[in-house]
Amino acid sequence: MSWRSEGRPPYLVQLGARFGVPLGGLLAVAALGLFVDRDQGLLGPTALETAALAPHAAIADLAADRAASVPVSRPDRIGRLASGQTLGAIFAELGLDGSESHQAALAASRYVDLRQLRPGAEYAAYYDEQEALGRFELAVGGKGRLELERTGLGWQPTFRTFERQVRVASVRGTVEGAFESAVVRAGAAGELAYAIADALQWDLDFNRDLRNGDRFAALYEEVWLEGERHGLGDLLAISYEGAGRRLEVYRFGEPGGFYDAEGRPLTKMFLRSPLPYSRVTSRFSNRRFHPVLKTFRPHYGVDYGAPTGTPVRVTASGTVVSAGWDGGGGKTVKVRHPNGYLTAYLHLSKVATGIRAGARVAQGDVVGYVGATGLATAPHLDYRVQRDGRWIDPLTIKSVPGEPLSKLALAEFHATRDQMRASLDSGAPYAPAGPAAPLGADRLAARSAPPAGAAAARR
Repeated sequence: MSWRSEGRPPYLVQLGARFGVPLGGLLAVAALGLFVDRDQGLLGPTALETAALAPHAAIADLAADRAASVPVSRPDRIGRLASGQTLGAIFAELGLDGSESHQAALAASRYVDLRQLRPGAEYAAYYDEQEALGRFELAVGGKGRLELERTGLGWQPTFRTFERQVRVASVRGTVEGAFESAVVRAGAAGELAYAIADALQWDLDFNRDLRNGDRFAALYEEVWLEGERHGLGDLLAISYEGAGRRLEVYRFGEPGGFYDAEGRPLTKMFLRSPLPYSRVTSRFSNRRFHPVLKTFRPHYGVDYGAPTGTPVRVTASGTVVSAGWDGGGGKTVKVRHPNGYLTAYLHLSKVATGIRAGARVAQGDVVGYVGATGLATAPHLDYRVQRDGRWIDPLTIKSVPGEPLSKLALAEFHATRDQMRASLDSGAPYAPAGPAAPLGADRLAARSAPPAGAAAARR
């Protein structure tokens, strides 16, 4: 089961090939007699962790640490969790029988919810002198490293939480072409564009309102693990200037809703669009030439062009009236809302799971997927809105915002807003302070691992 029996090269050679480190450099590092402490109580970094998080820096750090007492342990096998693969299946591949595999998985579940493991998670296996699995490591995405060690008492688990930091970053840019591309050009990750679109979805239609030359700025959190950027945290503030108006959005309070510059919540009865990114291909009209029927007739909706399978969001909370085939509309979902409103989503490729007559849906829930069923020539969504039994133009809906903050909370909001606004306008660093500040750092802090005897498998 070792690399010798499988014809596999030593781990340092594999590491060099994988990360582009010269073999000579790796041999020089190995020749130094590198040492790390394998005492599971100290939980020092391992080959898997250093390779997964910062391979080049890890090798340099190891080269500088010559005072430890145990030679570097190189895994005999490394791999990634495949889609649909269980931890038990990996243990079986590594040579454990059914009983041992179950015991090892049970030990792992003290620290890890095995149902929540994601494809791509890296693992490393170490074999003992009898070529039996002696130690197993698993990098748990965004959280830490699980280690299982074979002892005379069975499999003993330990868990090392990755060092986690939340840093506040800012970005300023100008729209030229696609919004995501503009955000990336400004120096931020593309995922920030989608977070901004979600926050502005009640006031800005990203399908038709954006123009080249519009300016934007944002404050947001970045999550860092072991000194490496891991992902996006909370979006804290946005300013967007275009078409003669300035939109401002600020995260405030707990659980952290979004408010405009006056302290009014952004949440409104209707979203501006059922699709976050697409294009309007046909507008509401009382007389439009139908491309299939070849005749003029009313078009009581707005068509959004998008690829087949694009998720369609319900624009307001309500109750599903019908979900299924509806003549020329093909697969259609209709939802009834308060105050006499009804929305319809036509030409879907399929209806989302759980969407049926009588089902309750919340604003933003996916009710179906873009398609070309019924009388349609290409994939698109025909979105319609009815009020008191009469079809109206969806693009003319003016939504009323929710209740504003109380006077006490509003004063705290103004203080936080002024701090964020100054940073948005100048690009100066923003440091949250005070009880009204966003709680991203506390909220995102990793939860400590339970003691060895804690209950297994938690969500």
